[in-house]
Amino acid sequence: MPRLRRAVVALVPVLLIPVLVACGTKTGYGDPEISGFDALSVTGPVGSKPALKWKAVLSYPKAIDATTLVHGSGATVSTDGKGAMASLYIGDGSTKSAEWAYSSAQPEMISASMGDVFKKLLDGAKVGDRRAAIATSADVFGPNGAAQYQVGNHDAIVVVADIVADATPKDVPASQLPKLEQKGGKPSGFDFSGIAKPAADGPLLRAVVKQGTGTAVTSDMTVTANYLGMTYGAKQVFDESYSKKAVAFPLANVVPGWQTGLEGLKVGSRVLLQVPPALGYGAKAQKPNATGHAPIPANSTLYFVIDIVSAKKTPASQSSTGQ
Repeated sequence: MPRLRRAVVALVPVLLIPVLVACGTKTGYGDPEISGFDALSVTGPVGSKPALKWKAVLSYPKAIDATTLVHGSGATVSTDGKGAMASLYIGDGSTKSAEWAYSSAQPEMISASMGDVFKKLLDGAKVGDRRAAIATSADVFGPNGAAQYQVGNHDAIVVVADIVADATPKDVPASQLPKLEQKGGKPSGFDFSGIAKPAADGPLLRAVVKQGTGTAVTSDMTVTANYLGMTYGAKQVFDESYSKKAVAFPLANVVPGWQTGLEGLKVGSRVLLQVPPALGYGAKAQKPNATGHAPIPANSTLYFVIDIVSAKKTPASQSSTGQ
């Protein structure tokens, strides 16, 4: 499926989208058809699996059709290509028998660069929206469909996306983020005095406190960096490398807030990040990884100082493994 736009099948092994379960004998291809969103209803609250009720077989679309099913109250998603975190549901409207959903509750990163379907889903979207698109199987999976999901090469596909967070960092002055504390010339923690508790659906904030002059970081690179992280108001760090040595990691394998927060910065830069839960560890609590380190509670906003030491292209053998 070379034209999947890296969005669904390419992410299944990494991001654990559940495998499609067949829903009985195929129908369609001769049943009465209805075009567009008149062929189905989508119900259920944003953030939970949507219920799709098929009124008829969905006719093969002539063009991608996208709409907002539920209007959110968050910020409009940036249009610079970084994209958003979204919980996805995809169904086959030609057969009404193939569907899979985000029961893992793990949002996926989607962007306009993945293709026209996702570009239309994100166009004008706000955090908290439930967006939907009707497209052809070729638009989503490529010309051969997806046999393992019982999707043919001439099927009408419905994509529902709940927009969880804008993945584009908002550049702010360092004064809007906690003050960095240092011992012996090395970062040792953050002082949260005067910093209001962030909203769980707040933006990704970035303050570049030192501009590097080296290679610009791209999404296909392995980055070596020193870092320190704390949750809001914590007294202890949950992880750091300044007392040890810099750590190398493929940028594609770390939390989304790092992926988009570091992309475009140059080697030699120091950056402060405020990472909302949806771009960090979400609803999954994290245990301390070393004695004396603090745990990360579920739905925590994370704060980091990161010094980019080096960056180089990630070997293909390492680029497909997520963390």
